[in-house]
Amino acid sequence: MAALQNCCRISALRAHRQANGWSRPETITRLVALATQRGEPPFKGTRELLRTWEDLGVQPRERALKLLCELYQAAPAGLGLASSGSAAAVFHVMAPARPEQANPVQDLAERTRRAINRTIAATTVSPGELDLLDERLHTARCLYVTAPPEQMIRHLLGDLNDIQALAAERQPAAAQSRLSELTAIASTLVADAMMKLGRLAEAQRWYGTARLAADDSGNPELRARVRVQTAMLPYYYGPLQVAAQLAREARLLSRGRPGPTAVFAVAAEARALARLGDRDGAKAAIRLAQDLFEHSQTGHPDDAWAFPERRLWLYLSGALTALGETSQAQHAQQQALALYPEGHAGIDPALLHLEEAMCLVLEHSPAEALQLAVHAYGEVPGPHRTAILGARARDVIDILPARLQSGRPARQFKEMLALPPGQA
Repeated sequence: MAALQNCCRISALRAHRQANGWSRPETITRLVALATQRGEPPFKGTRELLRTWEDLGVQPRERALKLLCELYQAAPAGLGLASSGSAAAVFHVMAPARPEQANPVQDLAERTRRAINRTIAATTVSPGELDLLDERLHTARCLYVTAPPEQMIRHLLGDLNDIQALAAERQPAAAQSRLSELTAIASTLVADAMMKLGRLAEAQRWYGTARLAADDSGNPELRARVRVQTAMLPYYYGPLQVAAQLAREARLLSRGRPGPTAVFAVAAEARALARLGDRDGAKAAIRLAQDLFEHSQTGHPDDAWAFPERRLWLYLSGALTALGETSQAQHAQQQALALYPEGHAGIDPALLHLEEAMCLVLEHSPAEALQLAVHAYGEVPGPHRTAILGARARDVIDILPARLQSGRPARQFKEMLALPPGQA
């Protein structure tokens, strides 16, 4: 017991609990049962009260002290608590006599059991710590929707450092799986932010880390989600075949079950197939994405890990624009833009306006399209004018008639796009 205290720097009372392999809720349940067995009034302790005894040095009341002594078969002093005459007396009455001759096998078994408990106690992350990390990551997911990518990278790396400090130690399977899930989500968002900034090699490596963590978690939906997120890199920067393949893998992992990941996967596949010229495949995927969405709870719009209606319309806009279905694409763009709050700081509204400009080019209004593209890009706050937005803006220039591409407005727009992010 002393070794456990010294190793983990914990109180004697907590060491007794962890040596028995009990959680705080389980210990409270045992104390309640013990009071009932003794015919006493119900014991009304809580896990938080037990924590104050174990970690804050608060002295239990006499009745609780008696129950603790009986539960752990220890004197108050052995529990690191101040003794009372009655509590000490209870222990002396209840403590079983030691056998005169020790059995070597039983002694070895008990030493081994206690050693295992010490190992688990020294490395187990508490459910409370995991819940706190989960809450912090959820906050980051909500910030991610509108915060600049550079800011989010710093924020997420802080969370990842704390997650990895726990994951680096041996943990029970359930805790390790949950830590891997948190690692996968945070790493994916870091990769996505780096992709937005045009740091493509770093983004590729972080997406790889996210996939390793998702696979380690054993969570099939998370494995699918990380793959479809990874598909965004080749969608914007090539090769498009890889984007379609990753989205297809995510769709297959989702197994057709409605939900945000399944909708995301199918919508991403539709968008990639449309740019590859697979009209039939893209249209089938568009229909499937809409059908899945109708049967899904797709999450809060201000959560980067959700796939709300406005994101669906964004992806359908990309697919329909690539297919040249300008009327339907413009409908999708208007549907999406109506769902973004006024003054939304993210890049999605700008992406929609750039696709609206592409539709104008296809409808033979290239001069108006160029004006719209310049305005849409210029309205984006500096920290959000990232490489990914510039890549989509260049797509508008690339489909302009040759005479406009060489004209002064287009040249000035290209010069604007060539500036470092945030300086345009």
